[in-house]
Amino acid sequence: MPVIKFTKEQKEIEVPEGSDLRSAAIKAGVNLYAGLNGFGAGLNKYLNCHGLGQCGMCRVKITKGMENITPMGMMEKAKFKVPIPDPLPALAYIGNEETMRLACYCKIQGDVEVETWPEIDLYGENFFS
Repeated sequence: MPVIKFTKEQKEIEVPEGSDLRSAAIKAGVNLYAGLNGFGAGLNKYLNCHGLGQCGMCRVKITKGMENITPMGMMEKAKFKVPIPDPLPALAYIGNEETMRLACYCKIQGDVEVETWPEIDLYGENFFS
């Protein structure tokens, strides 16, 4: 069975192949809904789209094992690359184009390492490019 390692929480869980990352994280007690760099995390835990890919708040950074999750679909690409009407996920994507994903759209096919709550860097070198 595939293993998901949550680096910030220092947790490892085994999941059946084909499980979605969001459900596995919630079952393991990992909060994916950080808000904006931690602001609003308590509220976002309850006020989210519940895995429909609409809010973009379950964004995670895949640090290892990107080949072991399903490829990015059309809805997920639109959420990250089109900043209207919700710019937050698109801003989080800057500088992490290859590794940022929405947990609700990731199906696990092998071992992965995940960083939850990736920080949004509004002043990074890639922001205005």
